[in-house]
Amino acid sequence: MSVSRAIRKAFVATEQSEGMGARVRRSIGTAKLRNFSPFLMLDHFTVSPPAGFPDHPHRGQETITYLLKGGIDHEDFAGNAGTIGPGDLQFMTAGRGIMHAEMPHKNPDGGPNIGLQLWVDLPEKLKYCEPRYRDLRASEIPNVNVDDDKVHIKVISGQSHGVDSVKELAYTPVWLFDVSIKPGGRVRQELPKGWNAFAYTLSGTTTFGSGEDQTTVGPYHNVVFEQAGDVAEAGVDKDSSEDGRFVLVAGQPLDQKVVQYGPFVLNSEDQVYQAVLDFQSHSNGFERGKNWKSEIGKGAGN
Repeated sequence: MSVSRAIRKAFVATEQSEGMGARVRRSIGTAKLRNFSPFLMLDHFTVSPPAGFPDHPHRGQETITYLLKGGIDHEDFAGNAGTIGPGDLQFMTAGRGIMHAEMPHKNPDGGPNIGLQLWVDLPEKLKYCEPRYRDLRASEIPNVNVDDDKVHIKVISGQSHGVDSVKELAYTPVWLFDVSIKPGGRVRQELPKGWNAFAYTLSGTTTFGSGEDQTTVGPYHNVVFEQAGDVAEAGVDKDSSEDGRFVLVAGQPLDQKVVQYGPFVLNSEDQVYQAVLDFQSHSNGFERGKNWKSEIGKGAGN
């Protein structure tokens, strides 16, 4: 008999400025939700040119970018470059060091570029691995419908109702689903035992949990599940005027110390100091950063 996970807390993500002119709603990585291994940060971003995220470094983590609307270009100091569009994802492993830029498109309709970026910690033994990118296109993502087609799930990573994702995209095990529920629909999503899990709401009004332990929230809330239990439950009232949509994410906790200084995430203060020194001296993974400037980041903020 599966056990439904209780709700630990639910809170709204407050909008703030980030980068050069971008607006983000940050939930993980704030005073309301820290030390939630393996997750370091979750930003729901809205950005239009000339704003963006020009040349900046990373070490020691992975980022998962899920674009909901528009287009985002990326470019790094190793010569990698590309674009993701609506429904596409990019998994970036910083490893020992990377410098890159992420810049939004100017859309024909004048609308902003909107998406989610999740920072995931790397296991200590992989902190200094070689950096890499892995893209997942919207057309590659398998889908499954449940509850008489009232629930639609995009299986980005992991397994849902017998449907497996196409490939493992991150070093740290993470399951990620995009879930839409019509009025009257309900879903029970199995999650690996002992993993931390949360849901971030994008639209509509959704009720999470079961029985007497239920929490109903609107858009832009982070709903944090307790670690105990087998399934996460969610539903939308049959009288609701719109569908509920959220991303459901679970990850394997890492038993390690986290020391973060901006874009550097290591396991000790000394390692963070070394990361700053390596970045400034263009060494130990940042050699290619010397005199490098991205093409897409030129003119940012002007």
